[in-house]
Amino acid sequence: MIVRWESNHDYVLVHIHQDMFGDWIFSRAWGQIGTQFGGLKHQLADDHAQAMMWLEDVATIQTSRGFRKVLEAQDDSPEGRDAVRQLSLLDNA
Repeated sequence: MIVRWESNHDYVLVHIHQDMFGDWIFSRAWGQIGTQFGGLKHQLADDHAQAMMWLEDVATIQTSRGFRKVLEAQDDSPEGRDAVRQLSLLDNA
């Protein structure tokens, strides 16, 4: 699952997925739209429920900061695949 929030200048993107070992990974990217400024953090969740709880926390924080949700997609959708591709570019930067 991929969820993206944006404000006028900034974005936050969350990707929740399982790795090849079955562990749940919570990845969060953030930065300024149209620039290279930002960051990327990966966290290992105890289970899917914990990753979803973290997602709810991020959603609450971003909404309170005036961000709006612009994308919520599964990894296997065209939008999800595009967002995962962009996320992997950040991981290699």
